[in-house]
Amino acid sequence: MNRSLLLAGLAATTLTLGACASKPKQLPPEPGTTTTTTQAPPQTQQPMGPVPGSQADFIASVISDTVNFDTDRYNIDAADQGVLQSQASWLARYPAKRVTIEGHCDERGTRDYNIALGERRANAAKNYLVSLGVDPARVTVVSYGKERPLALGSDEGSWAKNRRAVTVTVN
Repeated sequence: MNRSLLLAGLAATTLTLGACASKPKQLPPEPGTTTTTTQAPPQTQQPMGPVPGSQADFIASVISDTVNFDTDRYNIDAADQGVLQSQASWLARYPAKRVTIEGHCDERGTRDYNIALGERRANAAKNYLVSLGVDPARVTVVSYGKERPLALGSDEGSWAKNRRAVTVTVN
């Protein structure tokens, strides 16, 4: 019996101490005093979409960053003109931006031949942009020849994807 009484007393003490440990109630302010509350600063909303003027914005804003060519060709056809016109429009919106046009070829032909052909492709795209009013000082060209294929494979589908000029923003 003493043991049961001791356990009951211990439980009552534990409950009483637990109730005392709870957070004290906050009393209202005394009359004549003012209270100030601080609010968290409003969260700034993250911008949606790519950063204006970035490579991601360029990709999202133009028809394509790539102009494709036929075998052993570097002429700008009607489809290429539309792509380059959209690029020129984007460049007009961001006059401080510069671009590099990369010339590429498929795996056929010698390294030297493809470097020269890639340069002619990049220059053809540059010259068309310049004819649309883009300052030539804003456009540089580089030829990678067959060194950076987009598609691996030795078939017409892969070769067609690799015959290209790609515009990349640089600053």
